[in-house]
Amino acid sequence: MYRYKNLTILGTSHIAKQSVIEVKKAINTIKPKIIALELDKDRFLALTSKKKKSSIIKYRDLSFQSILFNLIGSYIEKKLSKKTGFIPGSDMKTAIKVAKTQNIKVELIDQPIQITLNKLTSQITRKEKLSLIKEIIFFPFVKNKTEFDLNKVPSTDIIEKLIKETQEKYPTIHRILVKERNLYMAKALYKIINTNQDKKILAIVGAGHKKEIIGELKSIKN
Repeated sequence: MYRYKNLTILGTSHIAKQSVIEVKKAINTIKPKIIALELDKDRFLALTSKKKKSSIIKYRDLSFQSILFNLIGSYIEKKLSKKTGFIPGSDMKTAIKVAKTQNIKVELIDQPIQITLNKLTSQITRKEKLSLIKEIIFFPFVKNKTEFDLNKVPSTDIIEKLIKETQEKYPTIHRILVKERNLYMAKALYKIINTNQDKKILAIVGAGHKKEIIGELKSIKN
């Protein structure tokens, strides 16, 4: 976990058993008054509603390509989650459930998914698109797709290696899905920190985001 002022950031894997355990432990140990989640309103509703996810996400605000990217991403995440037995977003659902039980305020800090997906489909290069399509087509047939235990949060070394590989191979995707969202979440957290200086805050984000979010927070300060 990383700490900054009255904020603690916990990095998780959205399909790992370890993350569910660590979320519960962090909340019970830190006893935050606010829990900030790597979610936007639509994804929050998708996780907490009994309706199907596809009926929650506002597809009318998305281009056809954006819808396709969203469906493909969901498909891959579900395929991986079958190996762990935990549905995608189990870490976030656990945090929401515990927060409700303990009467802890929940803040949503991620960029709206419509903006992220529309940026991605309008700015991704042809080269990246073709490379991504190729990987998606062959994904079901590749053995040992991951070099780490899916039930656990990847180590810092593995995370940094994967981020570097993504940045080199898919610079546009990295910028939109990682870098720009890190800045968006950092700005949201900065506002929460400064309006709740006397309260403990716990942010729960994907493990690949936490280090850069701390860096962005310090940059905003300076």
